[in-house]
Amino acid sequence: MIATSNALASRREIVPATKGRARVSCIGTRSFLLEAPGEFDLSAQRWIWALAQAVKGWADVAEVIPGMTNLLTIFKETPEDPEVVAGRLLEAWNNAEGLDLTGNIIEIPVHYGGAYAIDLPAICDFCGLSDREVVRIHHEASYRVFALGSAPGFGYLHGLDPRIYMPRKTVPSLRMEKGSVTIGGMQTGVAMLTGPNGWNSLGHAELQMFDPTSATPALMAPGDTVRFLPARIEL
Repeated sequence: MIATSNALASRREIVPATKGRARVSCIGTRSFLLEAPGEFDLSAQRWIWALAQAVKGWADVAEVIPGMTNLLTIFKETPEDPEVVAGRLLEAWNNAEGLDLTGNIIEIPVHYGGAYAIDLPAICDFCGLSDREVVRIHHEASYRVFALGSAPGFGYLHGLDPRIYMPRKTVPSLRMEKGSVTIGGMQTGVAMLTGPNGWNSLGHAELQMFDPTSATPALMAPGDTVRFLPARIEL
């Protein structure tokens, strides 16, 4: 799960972020969001994975949902004292040790360029690189799945080369096709649905990423390694 803007609108900060210390906020009455301090990196995410393993064993917890360097903990009942809960979460965070999930290696064939790469020219303009350089840099990297969210099966992938960083759009595309391979900030991913999307498309993947009839509907899982294979380049 990645917290939505509507959810964050009702967020009440309990423990503010300070240098080196996690932030804890209350969302609604039973949900608490812990956000890792520091940079958006694999080290912070490993700590989140470890915290999730520890907290899900608490008797009063209904569900834990790891996000991008954050963890949403939903309690079975409304706690009497939110500050006590925040203290428990911080203590668990401080006592955790980084957990490196060992997942699968997923290879995704991509048609780079062509009709679906509607934002490739804008990416090139922003980065100051040619379309071939952007495509090469994108497919030569290996990515880690940090979390699933936003849409069923959508994986937030870490490992984008800073040279092809591209901010999310201020005005989303009204119709981006399912399977579009995209860049949003320092993340990359594959669109799960056709519809509005604020990320930037540079290609398309035909591989089915989510099958609701399968015992494991989502192709990706946290900890997986993802590699994009240039099945076709049309520039």
